[in-house]
Amino acid sequence: MSKSPFVTADPVMLDGFQAVLAPGKFGYSLTAVVDVDMVQQLEEDRTDVLKWCESKLKNPKRSTLKPTPWEELDNGRFKVKFSWKEDKRPPVVDSEGTPITDEATPLYSGSRVKLAFYQKPYILKDGVTYGTSLKLVGVQVVELGGSTAGGEAELSESAVADLFGNTEGFKASEFTVVTETVEEDDF
Repeated sequence: MSKSPFVTADPVMLDGFQAVLAPGKFGYSLTAVVDVDMVQQLEEDRTDVLKWCESKLKNPKRSTLKPTPWEELDNGRFKVKFSWKEDKRPPVVDSEGTPITDEATPLYSGSRVKLAFYQKPYILKDGVTYGTSLKLVGVQVVELGGSTAGGEAELSESAVADLFGNTEGFKASEFTVVTETVEEDDF
């Protein structure tokens, strides 16, 4: 089993709903997208961690192995999810290592962060179901970005124009409204 935490060498992108600095409806959570290299390291570590679990099972032949705590999105990209309780909050720091304590900091999907975490084995109380989970040790925010889960990011008009660039088509400056007056007849 790995004794030191895994650390993403390059910043990873947050994806989906984020409740990192303030709890959401279901507590604290962070979801990010990591590359295949990180998952290969996790798979090697998982093999060792699962051996430990198997040595503690009541009946290894009738045991149930839970799926990996990461999910493949497409070639070379995997989603990892973390959740924690208030008493297990990992430190969140900026790019210079200064703690971020303002819960209003917009740490949403699209933000880029570095993560430190480890893989922890577990055996459920039934004594036959086992697997691994990922536990977050710390977060370094490299770049804020993205939007809230509902996609209601507020962009200025010029920021929206920059997103799309110029294209052929409708021009507001050339549009005129033609109004027609209609006289009503007595019916």
